[in-house]
Amino acid sequence: MTDTQTAETEVDIVIYSVAEGIATITMNRPKYNNAQNGRMTYELDAAFQCAVADDEVKVIVLKGNGKHFSAGHDIGTPGRDINESQDRVTLWYDHANKEGAEFLYVREAEAYLGMCRRWRDIPKPTIAAVQGACIAGGLMLAWVCDLIVATDDAFFSDPVVRMGIPGVEYFAHPFEMHPRIAKEFLFLGDRMSAQRAEQMGMVNRLSTRETLEADVNAIAAKIATMPRMGLALTKQSINNIEDLRGKRTGMDAAFAWHHFAHGHNELVSGDKLGGFDGKKMAEENKKQNKKENKT
Repeated sequence: MTDTQTAETEVDIVIYSVAEGIATITMNRPKYNNAQNGRMTYELDAAFQCAVADDEVKVIVLKGNGKHFSAGHDIGTPGRDINESQDRVTLWYDHANKEGAEFLYVREAEAYLGMCRRWRDIPKPTIAAVQGACIAGGLMLAWVCDLIVATDDAFFSDPVVRMGIPGVEYFAHPFEMHPRIAKEFLFLGDRMSAQRAEQMGMVNRLSTRETLEADVNAIAAKIATMPRMGLALTKQSINNIEDLRGKRTGMDAAFAWHHFAHGHNELVSGDKLGGFDGKKMAEENKKQNKKENKT
């Protein structure tokens, strides 16, 4: 069975539900720790569009089934579908039949940077409910949300500097934490605990695995009592100030450097990811964590 066939046979990889004015969007690839293949990314986008179009929905919750929120972008599961065309939602052209650096640049401008920016600007409040791992591309999903509630065993990590790449495509690091902490976060590739993430202002509130759903729903229900237009304008105001501080232009530059790194990797090693796939990255992360635990 090909990767494309495997991706197509997975069912309900994104689940959408609405109750009492709260739309819940659930990533449902627990076998692969909710690694995001192309299909999942576009199904997430479709779910966000449903929530935006539904006047009964006041708040959107994003969550992941299973042990972990998200292990990041799919760089190694049987359902990886990077070579396949998608029904595009931004104005980029198809990446699948392009050569060289254009292939990945176009795909990531559409599916990663472009999509995340659209989700960040959704005119309704969004809440990420994070448990376990929130790694690399998983950070992007959490960071586009307005609020993050994390379990006490959650952790956050962007280890892609190990690939020779300066962080994930949606480069919000210096806005999610102090620039000096962002450098530490990337240089070391260490896990940041939920407790420290709350201290840094990246996480709004801590919860437990047992109470996460109830805690998030309580916050969402309270927000849902506010006027829709007031919420939308408040969100626009704060997002605009972030952009005036350089979030959008800085991200544009970081995205270009990100793809310089992909191109450099391919020239030097023959592989855009510097020879790493999901399995190798997981192995390196485990080795590092074992060393840290020993010390």
